[in-house]
Amino acid sequence: MNTGELKTPQIKITRKRVVWVLLFIAAIILFFTGLYTINPEEVGVIQRFGKYVSTTEPGLHFKIPFGVDVLTKVKVKHVYKEEFGFRTLESGVNTRYSSQNFDQESIMLTGDLNIADVEWIVQFRISDPVMFLFNVRNVTETLRDMSESTMQEVVGDRSVDEVIVLNRKDIADQATQILQDKMDFYNSGIEIVTINLQNVNPPNPVKPAFNDVNSAKQERERIVNDAWQQYNSVIPEARGKAKRTIEEAEGYAINRKNRASGDANRFLKILAQYKTAKTVTRERMYLETMQKIIPKLEHLYIVDEDQKGVLPLLNLDKGGAK
Repeated sequence: MNTGELKTPQIKITRKRVVWVLLFIAAIILFFTGLYTINPEEVGVIQRFGKYVSTTEPGLHFKIPFGVDVLTKVKVKHVYKEEFGFRTLESGVNTRYSSQNFDQESIMLTGDLNIADVEWIVQFRISDPVMFLFNVRNVTETLRDMSESTMQEVVGDRSVDEVIVLNRKDIADQATQILQDKMDFYNSGIEIVTINLQNVNPPNPVKPAFNDVNSAKQERERIVNDAWQQYNSVIPEARGKAKRTIEEAEGYAINRKNRASGDANRFLKILAQYKTAKTVTRERMYLETMQKIIPKLEHLYIVDEDQKGVLPLLNLDKGGAK
């Protein structure tokens, strides 16, 4: 009897310890499986028994443990990228690319029935994490398929020169808009940030011929530019000279016309005076004429009709006018 009475309290103490240990273990499991942290660049999507419940913002949160609530963290501020026609193995100062051939992605037919090797990058971010997780089974694969079809559609509407040289930015902008419309149509929860064309070249077998054609076109453009430069330097000068000559001729014509008109008016006035006083007018005209002529003469000899000899009037040593 005494032995039984001693064993009972020990059993009760052992059971209490087990309960406390179990409670402690449950608290630890609850703490480590119920509490979770969301980083600043991501959000948390909570599913309860597989059904979407809520989206949690960055910070410390609690969820029902033991697999009742399932957390999926989605980086909504991170910019992802998908490469087409090439793969980057290691980025940095010495970037390394894969030597594998990806022609099945990059070789495309242009609108003028030529072939172009187009490599591009699609950069995107997750705009709606719920749509991203639940609306499309494999969003990344869908994005790649849509991007390839979009680029083939845009390239197929343009010539090879536009694709390789002339309109690369327009092609990238148009492809970005079309791809965004397609992803919105499927409610994928993806925002296309940009599409960048990396290398756009003709296929390797025809690259030398294509380079020769480009060299010929550049040479033609250089010759045309030189001709226009010469044209712009010569033609304006010739036009200026022609305009100056025309203006000088017009000025000369106006001057001659005015002088002729003035001479005619002066003659008419003299004629009117001559009719009223012939002798006076004739003498005045004679004197005015002499005033104009005599200053222009180098030697002047005056001979008087009544003078018998001419020698006394000449001063041959000085040679001046007398």
